[in-house]
Amino acid sequence: MIVRIMGEGQVRLADADFPGLNRLDDELLAQVESGDEAGFRRTLGALLDAVRALGEPLPDDALEPSQLILPAPDATLDEVKAMLGDDGLIPG
Repeated sequence: MIVRIMGEGQVRLADADFPGLNRLDDELLAQVESGDEAGFRRTLGALLDAVRALGEPLPDDALEPSQLILPAPDATLDEVKAMLGDDGLIPG
């Protein structure tokens, strides 16, 4: 699956990586819903770090369709809340 981190670029992730990423996504969703700014900041950082560590970066000139778009590291809680909808960032 191709994932884009807004403002950074795209990475290719294996399907096997998603269970761990889904746990972080669930935690992030709970923090957004509760308005936990500190938890949100920590978990968003952990989610993006995990995607960067697990993913294979695509070349800067590659423009492949992204199946998933994650917020930038400096995104606000309200911006991410608008992105989340009811399902979280990562499809289950």
